[in-house]
Amino acid sequence: MSRILLVEDNELNRDMLSRRLSRNGFEVAVAVNGQEGVDLALAGKPDLILMDMSLPVLDGWEATRRLKANPETTAIPVIALTAHAMAQDREDALAAGCDDFDTKPVDLPRLLGKIRAQLGLPE
Repeated sequence: MSRILLVEDNELNRDMLSRRLSRNGFEVAVAVNGQEGVDLALAGKPDLILMDMSLPVLDGWEATRRLKANPETTAIPVIALTAHAMAQDREDALAAGCDDFDTKPVDLPRLLGKIRAQLGLPE
């Protein structure tokens, strides 16, 4: 079972997405801010991280930069999740080290496709 770390500060988004991911066969850990996300990623070494970009304490851009700069977590794929859907937002997320980008509200089939692609799982 693949382990996903969901870094999301909005309780409704966090609960909905973690339940839906669990129902699709993923083990889900949750962090509510960017610093907690970095700490949990270092401690738990998830297979993939879903990173909200607008987070308290440490935003998703900086959290991703720190994860990608650390040899222990650099290989963990990070998918940015954001309500900001402009081309520049995607470019900024990828420049911060995110491996992919998806917008909110989440389109679950599309997100699951991106997760499976990053993890090398069949569709």
